[in-house]
Amino acid sequence: MKPEEAFRNNLLTLRKSRHLTQKQVADGAGISENGYRFVEKGHRNPSFEMLIALADFFDVSLDYLCGRDGKDP
Repeated sequence: MKPEEAFRNNLLTLRKSRHLTQKQVADGAGISENGYRFVEKGHRNPSFEMLIALADFFDVSLDYLCGRDGKDP
């Protein structure tokens, strides 16, 4: 699996497993809702700041979020 696909899959899995909307994630991470949607759908790559904000929000490592760690969150 490509790193971009792993990232999107992990992001979607984390969001859905916690029963959150895209808006709730965006608000909780302090990012724009549209920006989050574009990243989750794969229409744009996240900035470093967004990656860190999402990892902090979900309380996972950047390695996990980016598909570089086989461990569950």
